[in-house]
Amino acid sequence: MRSTSSGRTASTGTAAPGRPQVTLVRRQALGTDVVLATTEPELVPEAVMVLDGELDAIDRSCSRFRPDAEIGLLHDAGGQWVAVSPLLFEALTVALGVAEQTGGAVDPTVGTAMEQLGYDRDFKAVAPDGPPTPAPQPAPGWWTIELDERGRRARVPDGVTLDLGSSAKALVADRIAAGVGALGAGVVVSVGGDVSIAGPAPMPAWTIGIGDDSGNGDDVEEVVSMTEGGLATSSTASRAWVRGARRLHHILDPRTGDSALAVWRLVTVAASSCVQANAASTAAVVWGFEAPDRLEGMGLAARLVGHDGVVVTTPGWPRR
Repeated sequence: MRSTSSGRTASTGTAAPGRPQVTLVRRQALGTDVVLATTEPELVPEAVMVLDGELDAIDRSCSRFRPDAEIGLLHDAGGQWVAVSPLLFEALTVALGVAEQTGGAVDPTVGTAMEQLGYDRDFKAVAPDGPPTPAPQPAPGWWTIELDERGRRARVPDGVTLDLGSSAKALVADRIAAGVGALGAGVVVSVGGDVSIAGPAPMPAWTIGIGDDSGNGDDVEEVVSMTEGGLATSSTASRAWVRGARRLHHILDPRTGDSALAVWRLVTVAASSCVQANAASTAAVVWGFEAPDRLEGMGLAARLVGHDGVVVTTPGWPRR
């Protein structure tokens, strides 16, 4: 696998004869499929403890669908400073970093806009169709969120609802991979298609499927191999619903508060971490036609699929 200036490239590949036994652990969490694969079967019990602990912790900290989630304290504070846990502070720091790095294309203040479009509960419980929604309103802006590192405090303007779903999902993938890798195991973790790798990979590499539904099952369009870093796929075909006569999807353009123009059906990006890959793949949907040039300028290997089926790749993505 070759390195780029700010990420990792992926390479096409298939399972090699004599590959070490890989053990899979599957979960349903955070409203999506979670898969952990490790090359060390004897470490599975410890790996499962890391997996379940991290998934539970991020859900309790960041979920906007849980009335008891810690993030609700920020929403209920009326614009006052709130002391938060180390994990929520990390998740907020990551979310604001992603927003800055993407020029605001991925913005955690889209929570209210998401709710007004009908995504106000776990996606499996969202009605597939319904009446028209109110006129979309732009997100308040990530710069309105304040963090105090010394006091480990955060302040959210009164009336602003945060949605950390995108960056928090990638963050927990990186945290799980790092935790299991620290046990001495080679591991790859997929949280709804957001993939993170740590530890020694099986020879010659991990093989990862790419598709609309987390790259699992019959929808796999391409298989890549990786030995390190992160891979993330964003899709406008999955997590979609209808309100009135409008088809909506879960990736919002913060400038409008509406579902981003669906130029791309599927965007996959390889990077040095899952957080970086997810930030770029999500932003690419918002960037629309500008996405290939922007991703190339960031030195990231990417594969973008239009709704017409045309595939565009950036330098570093393997030829089929």
